[in-house]
Amino acid sequence: MGKITGFMEFERQEEQYEAPAVRLKHWKEFVHELPEDKAKTQAGRCMDCGIPFCNNGCPVNNIIPDFNDLVWQGDWKRALDVLHSTNNFPEFTGRICPAPCEAACTLGINEAPVGIKSIEHAIIDRGWNEGWVTPQLPAHKTGKTVAVVGSGPAGLAAAQQLARAGHAVTVFEKNDRAGGLLRYGIPDFKMEKSHIDRRIAQMQAEGVTFRTGVLVAELPKDGPGATVANWAKETLTPAQLQADFDAVLLTGGAEFPRDLPVPGRELDGIHFAMEFLPLQNKVNAGDKLKNQITATGKHVVVIGGGDTGSDCVGTSNRHGAASVTQFEVMPQPPEAENKPLVWPYWPIKLRTSSSHEEGCSRDWAVATKEFIPGTGKDKNKVKQIKACRVEWKDGRMQEVPGSEFTLPADLVLLAMGFVHPVGSVLDAFGIDKDARGNAKAGTEDETGYATNVPKVYAAGDMRRGQSLVVWAIREGRQAAREIDRFLMGSTVLPR
Repeated sequence: MGKITGFMEFERQEEQYEAPAVRLKHWKEFVHELPEDKAKTQAGRCMDCGIPFCNNGCPVNNIIPDFNDLVWQGDWKRALDVLHSTNNFPEFTGRICPAPCEAACTLGINEAPVGIKSIEHAIIDRGWNEGWVTPQLPAHKTGKTVAVVGSGPAGLAAAQQLARAGHAVTVFEKNDRAGGLLRYGIPDFKMEKSHIDRRIAQMQAEGVTFRTGVLVAELPKDGPGATVANWAKETLTPAQLQADFDAVLLTGGAEFPRDLPVPGRELDGIHFAMEFLPLQNKVNAGDKLKNQITATGKHVVVIGGGDTGSDCVGTSNRHGAASVTQFEVMPQPPEAENKPLVWPYWPIKLRTSSSHEEGCSRDWAVATKEFIPGTGKDKNKVKQIKACRVEWKDGRMQEVPGSEFTLPADLVLLAMGFVHPVGSVLDAFGIDKDARGNAKAGTEDETGYATNVPKVYAAGDMRRGQSLVVWAIREGRQAAREIDRFLMGSTVLPR
């Protein structure tokens, strides 16, 4: 906790943003972390609530009251130690996690919750600035080898934990830079990639080897799976990894996108979000691209109301789109949640992102019926979208009679979520799948995260499906513990 009466004395302090007119002109982060005095005051609001529901609201079980108390006392270095004890990469979560911990905050029952995410952000950024984040070398080498396939947050967390246990870890990534969807899914204005680069440098100093541009198994040749980003220059078979390593952990993303099979889907100008977003990240990294998909001067329609859709909105506005419209098939949620009904669980309520504030027309309970082409030289290009209003009855969607309408659309971005991992990768290993197409593996017993294939494990989106970065870190850490137990017979890694 912080100050015993702080929750009655101090108001919630919000991080400050650059004005939209300013931040739309660049691709850098625009959220300013809380200065030291305001972070201390915010930490002082943490109350002696008895049962800190925030701990369980956080998937990695961050010890939130403890690091809040240490920030209130001014002991920032110990606060960083407490934060790192449960979370390998708080600079990622402090920027892009939606903060379920705050939804579970006891103070949030009848007041604004403690700004836990902003405190976490301030702690880790100060830690880097002060030079407190350094490589942690293992006390001894075990002689065991582990291959981690996928370098997103689950793969990075697992690799770091395994390396610190003394194992020789090699991370394989199909794209040209490590980071997974942190690298090529999250726009730079939400998280600059220097944060990934310095963690990779730390992990290399700890003994982790990174092999980028290496695809394990194969991707589909057609269909939505063929659109998955892949800049590999080398391909390895599962048999090669199984022969060369004592254990293999699959931590690829749930990259198979949900499609929208309506008339006109084949027209030019209709793309999955993950065909659009990674290209801008590559350009920001200094790459030269010949056929970048851009929104410049176009009427953009984003289909899907989640975080990926919001990222498409922010990127389109920075390109200089003529207009940006975002559709969501579900009804508009309430502006505020019914706290007595939902606390301490994650509430369904209207969420307006920083990208929406930069300029976007949002519409709910809308279904797409058809993509309409132009004429003449534009006969193969999308130029309009035909949609209708829908209502939900008994869990089923019905079109509202007479509600059909059209909008101009030069670029349509499908951001309706991801169905499951790319199945061909799991099939190549011979891994059983669950009913949703994810790798089938449990979590609870001593064989947690183990698949049906000997010495092959799965974690993160590969196992649980599309989820949050904080869940990926949790699963990577827990999988590392079970792999260490498998290799050594016992483990001291934290769960």
